[in-house]
Amino acid sequence: MTMKRLFLLQLILSTAVLCGMAQRTWGQWDKWGEQPDGTFMNPVLPSDYSDLDCIRVGEDYYAISSTMQYSPGMTVLHSTDLVNWEIVSNAVEDLTQISPALNWNQMDRYGRGVWAGSIRYNKGRFYVLFGTPEEGYFVTSAPKAEGPWEPLTPLMLESGWDDCTCIWDEQGQGYFLGTKFADNCKTYIFRMSEDCRSIDRSSARLVNEGNHREANKLIRHGEYYYFVFSEHQNHLGRYVMCKRDKSLTGSFSEERQLLLPCRESNEPNQGGIIEGPDGKWYFFTHHGSGDWSGRIASLLPVEWVDGWPMMGDRSKGEIGSMVWQMKMPKIEKRKLSIGRGGEFKKSTLEPWWQWNYQPRKSMYSLKERKGWLRLRAFKPLEKNTLLKAGNTLTQRTFRSKVNEVTVKMDISQMADGQRAGLAHYAYHSGAVGVVCEGQNCYFEFRENDQCLRLIPVNSRYVWFKTEWSLNGVATFAYSTDGKNFTNCGKHHLTWGYYRGDRIGIYCFNDLGENGYVDVDYMRYKMNR
Repeated sequence: MTMKRLFLLQLILSTAVLCGMAQRTWGQWDKWGEQPDGTFMNPVLPSDYSDLDCIRVGEDYYAISSTMQYSPGMTVLHSTDLVNWEIVSNAVEDLTQISPALNWNQMDRYGRGVWAGSIRYNKGRFYVLFGTPEEGYFVTSAPKAEGPWEPLTPLMLESGWDDCTCIWDEQGQGYFLGTKFADNCKTYIFRMSEDCRSIDRSSARLVNEGNHREANKLIRHGEYYYFVFSEHQNHLGRYVMCKRDKSLTGSFSEERQLLLPCRESNEPNQGGIIEGPDGKWYFFTHHGSGDWSGRIASLLPVEWVDGWPMMGDRSKGEIGSMVWQMKMPKIEKRKLSIGRGGEFKKSTLEPWWQWNYQPRKSMYSLKERKGWLRLRAFKPLEKNTLLKAGNTLTQRTFRSKVNEVTVKMDISQMADGQRAGLAHYAYHSGAVGVVCEGQNCYFEFRENDQCLRLIPVNSRYVWFKTEWSLNGVATFAYSTDGKNFTNCGKHHLTWGYYRGDRIGIYCFNDLGENGYVDVDYMRYKMNR
C-alpha cells in the first residue's frame, strides 16, 4: 500500500470514529468512557444515572441524577472533561422532608420520590430543584456542590407535576418552568424570586402541551433563551425538541426537533447542553428506555446551526442520531471515577452509598466497631420480603464486561429469625445470605423472596460474592474462608420502578428486633 493510500485510509477511519459511524450493539460494550487513543466511547457511565442535568461553572462541570426512594437523594456529580465523573454529594439528606411515605416504616414510594430536576448556579450559589409526583416541587441550595445542602424549601405543594427547571434573566429576575403531567403535559413558566425560594402562581403562562412532553431545561445562548424538552409519539418513540424566544416573557412559538428517537440506542433524550473545555458544545444525556443497567449516560456532540443546538451525528440528515465514539473534549492527567464498594473506615458513608428509603438511624452504626458497619435487625414491613425491609444499604451497579462484588460479614451475633446477606434487586430480586433458625445458621439462596436452604454455617466470618457481565446474569457464591467459594445460584438482573439493578447489603429479622451483623467491607472490582 502506498503512503498516499495509507493516509487516505487513516483519514477515513478517523472521520468515521469522530462522526460516530462506529456502530455498537446496545449493551455489548467491552469498552466505554475514555480510551487510550484520545477518544471516548459511549456510554460514558454505563450505570443508572437517570434524569440528568448538567452545568458548567468555570472549568468544572456539575450534574444531577434523580434517585426516587433512595436516601440520601438527588446525586450530585462533578467532572472536568465531561467524560470522567465522580460523585461529590447528594442534595437531599433526609427524605422525610418530602413525605413520611419515604421513611423506613412506610416504604411507599417505589418508582416515585425524587424525580427529575435541574442544577443551577447563580451569584456564587448552587441550586437544585426537583419534583415528586405526589408532593410537588422543592429546592435546596449550597455554597459548594459538595454541600452542605440546605433543608428543602417547598416551591409548590401539589401533585401531578414533574421535570422542573429555572433560569435568571440579565436583570436578575428568576423564572421557573414545570410540567403538569396530570393535565395533558401542560408546561407553564412562572416568575420566581431571585433566591429561588418562591414562585408566583398567578404569573403562570402556558408554553407547551401534549405528546408526553417533559425533560425540561432552560438555557441561554447568544440572544435567545432555549426551552429544551423531549416528546413521545407511539409510532416514533421519544426524541429531543426545542423552543426558543428572545424574551422569557415571549411565546416560545419557534420550535425545532434536535435529535432523532434513536430507538436502537434506547432513546437518548434528557440532559444538559453545555460548552465543553475544547470550546465545542455537548449534550450530556441519559438513555430514556431503561433496562437492567438503568438509564445510563452518554455524551453527544452539539452543533449550533442557524441558532439551534442540533445534536448527534448529522452526516445523514439535518436531524442527528446516536454517536458512539468521539475525540475527548479534554485530556486530564488526573482521572475522576465513580466510587465503588467501601471499607467502612470513616465515621460517615461515602456519597456513592444510598439506603433503600430513609434509614432507621438507631439500627446501624459506623462507630460501635471501628472499621466495620454494624447492621441491627428489625422486622420488615412484610414478612421475609427484601423490598419491604428497612436499612438495606445499596449502590448502583455497572453494565461492564467484568463485575465482581465481595462482602465480608461477621455473623456471630445473629439471632433466631434473622437474615442477612448480599442482594441484587430492582423489580425482581436475588440474593445469597445466611438465615438463623434457633441456634443454627444456614447459607441460603433467595430468588424473589423464595428461599433455598443450603449447608449449615459454623464459622464466625462469611463471605458473599456476585459476578456478572454484559448479559446481566449474576452468579452468587458463598465462602467461609474468603478464598474458596461455592456457587449457589444465578439471577437475571432486572429493571423496575424506573430503576436499574442495585447491589445491596440487607439485614432483617421476621421475629423481632434481635441480632446484628458486622460488615467489614464490600469490594467492587470492574473493568474500565
